[in-house]
Amino acid sequence: MKKDFKDEVQSRRTFAIISHPDAGKTTLTEQLLLFGGAIRAAGTVKGKKSGKFATSDWMEIEKQRGISVTSSVMAFDYDDYRVNILDTPGHQDFSEDTYRTLMAVDSAVMIIDSAKGIEAQTLKLFKVCRMRGIPIFTFINKLDRQGREPLELLEELEEVLGIQSYPMNWPIGMGKEFLGIYDRFHNRIEQFRVEEEDRFIALDEDGEIDGEHPMKDSNLYNQTLEDVLLLNEAGNEFSRDRIASGELSPVFFGSALTNFGVQTFLETYLQFAPSPQPRNSDIGAIEPTNDEFSGFIFKIQANMNPAHRDRIAFLRICSGQFERGMSVNLPRTGKNIKLAQSTQFLADDRSTVNEAVSGDIIGIYDTGTYQIGDTLIEGKKSFQYEKLPQFTPELFVRVTAKNVMKQKHFQKGILQLVQEGAIQYYKTRTEDIILGAVGQLQFEVFEHRMRNEYNVDVRMEPIGSKIARWIENEEDVKESMSSSRSMLVKDRHDNLVFLFENDFAMRWFADKHPDIKLFSLM
Repeated sequence: MKKDFKDEVQSRRTFAIISHPDAGKTTLTEQLLLFGGAIRAAGTVKGKKSGKFATSDWMEIEKQRGISVTSSVMAFDYDDYRVNILDTPGHQDFSEDTYRTLMAVDSAVMIIDSAKGIEAQTLKLFKVCRMRGIPIFTFINKLDRQGREPLELLEELEEVLGIQSYPMNWPIGMGKEFLGIYDRFHNRIEQFRVEEEDRFIALDEDGEIDGEHPMKDSNLYNQTLEDVLLLNEAGNEFSRDRIASGELSPVFFGSALTNFGVQTFLETYLQFAPSPQPRNSDIGAIEPTNDEFSGFIFKIQANMNPAHRDRIAFLRICSGQFERGMSVNLPRTGKNIKLAQSTQFLADDRSTVNEAVSGDIIGIYDTGTYQIGDTLIEGKKSFQYEKLPQFTPELFVRVTAKNVMKQKHFQKGILQLVQEGAIQYYKTRTEDIILGAVGQLQFEVFEHRMRNEYNVDVRMEPIGSKIARWIENEEDVKESMSSSRSMLVKDRHDNLVFLFENDFAMRWFADKHPDIKLFSLM
């Protein structure tokens, strides 16, 4: 590598994009890739008739529905930075995948629709970022449409999310009257829909256009000057330290669809976003500049290339340097593994990666060796990075293959898709297979993928919502405790689990068997 190891680590910027569905997350991702030279043309999710789909939505069902249900990983170079973007599922049924992805990043970009403000999924994901204390950068999108007043949006940001904000720029009008943004940070105006040479207007020491300019005759310009004066006098102070600790969110206004304000956002983000940070483990914090390689697997994805029926484990490198062909230890099993096949991603395009450093996300081929949350370590030390969250499912179905002759494909498909972590697997005493999920869409995606990727049609019989509880003292559980209202099953790790019909059934069980200690996942 041209730079030395520490400089390489410092140049990494690894972030997730979070938002409610339809706020413009995938479109913004594409525009960022466009600036990074990773793609030549941005196809929007809405352009279904043209046959152009979002670069980060590679799964067939995503293209059909225009939604993201998987976390895509994309890398590109910009200036002297290596940028790793994790585009997360916007749909709430896939929150668990998003939560795990947020464990693998150093900062987050939160997209807010200027007309809708903060929506339910944004709030949920924001809370995870705050819980981890990671810096949050806000992009208020769709200024080319009529939306809510910017001051009202900032107020909501602070009241609903409980985070202070600092507007890096400020819109001059919106919708049909959108003229551009007043860039507080760079002391310039960026004009909307003008030739490149007219894009920026310099401001004088007082923050006003120097000399003659048609914009000075606009009431919108004068209103913006008043708003900026108010922000300067009564707004929050800019603080790099408070951004780094996740207490202050820099706010950017723009329009991802028209690619306005995106480059300004990217360049400013790269200045203030953190490089790779230390990671917690059971032996303490591991520094990213440690010489010995280590990392953890936060996602497993089957059939990214259906022609090869392959499976990729996504690895966040936390320390040291990866070199293709190196040997690592998997503490969970004690096995040594040679990492011979490794890849980096641009959505569904891949290239073999020979070297990578802390902060990078790489894919390693998985033949069934890895589990989500596994730690990989070079050298003789043995430790585990902190556990990744797993949700307690709420909906359950009994699943069988419609064609009994396809039992082998059925078993293989279920095993691989369950290992991705979106659905959970349970087996009854009579070997019936039950799947659990957080939301209905997960079942629909499972059914779609079984048919299209494994050529198996499945029969899914809903058994309704259940309350799943694991057991601390399994040795005290007796088969006779199982009933139609408190079904005893095993999860895919052979742990015992009770599926209770409702709260009443769970309380009744607790009263009757006070010695059985039950617990739930996240």
